[in-house]
Amino acid sequence: MSTHAAARVAAPTRREQILKEAARLFAERGFHGVGVDEIGAAVGISGPGLYRHFPGKDAMLAELLVGISERLLAGGQLRVSEDASGGRSPEALLDALIEGHIDFALDDRPLITLHDRELDRLREADRKRVRRLQREYVEVWVAVVRDLYPALPEHEARASVHAVFGLLNSTPHLGRPGALPGRTDTAALLHRLARGAFAAAGEREAV
Repeated sequence: MSTHAAARVAAPTRREQILKEAARLFAERGFHGVGVDEIGAAVGISGPGLYRHFPGKDAMLAELLVGISERLLAGGQLRVSEDASGGRSPEALLDALIEGHIDFALDDRPLITLHDRELDRLREADRKRVRRLQREYVEVWVAVVRDLYPALPEHEARASVHAVFGLLNSTPHLGRPGALPGRTDTAALLHRLARGAFAAAGEREAV
């Protein structure tokens, strides 16, 4: 495949562009602080033109929050399935899960802010779907953590996973992107902190 062909394949669709800008604007100004015209202007189309892609802002918000929950779960499940065929150790699999979540936490910071602020604005069915997907994602991690730390009770493993998610999802509060260390250094720091938290939880094995 030529370089130009590869670029065309990798280029985001108009729908993806709209969602990216909607996430940024919703995170910066709040859901009700952003109009359809502003989202359209951010991607170079008229506000009414957005209705060819989405019926309204509510649909954008739902797709953003449901979509990221689906992506996280699918990514976690994929890493586990790859481990089953590749024979990685529980430690390596936990590292892979952490790395995948760090990519989300660093690259999709507006979605973390949206989840914290706007989840309750979703329709009940969409909100329940997000919560179900999140529970399934947590359980993927719990199984891996307990493989690595067999003596850790299930409820403590689950609490540890939630605590590590809180740590990793703190990226919107770390300052503006330009104020952070380089991406590689930030990712490495978050990884060390996450592994340290799980190791501390697993210390009960030695007691």
